[in-house]
Amino acid sequence: MLTEILLLSILYFIFLWSKAWIKYFNNMDKRFGNSVWRWSYDYPVKGKRDISILDDKNFVLLRRKRNRAVTVMYSIVFLSFIILMSFVSQILLIILT
Repeated sequence: MLTEILLLSILYFIFLWSKAWIKYFNNMDKRFGNSVWRWSYDYPVKGKRDISILDDKNFVLLRRKRNRAVTVMYSIVFLSFIILMSFVSQILLIILT
């Protein structure tokens, strides 16, 4: 039970770190917007079509880095949920026995 608490606190700080990276990438280009939870290709950028690597190489590479950071953040949330469920089940076992 102590290990779950320790793991959850470590994952919380890693989550904050990944969220800070996403905000950093959002501030590097105004076309990303302020969303932390969405991948950048989930919503259209300004213009008639999506920007490819031939149009704006720096933006596309930055978008890929940002999307990777969002993926890491989601995996941290998923792993935290699994550990939290283990923690809650251990607490329920203690209560019920």
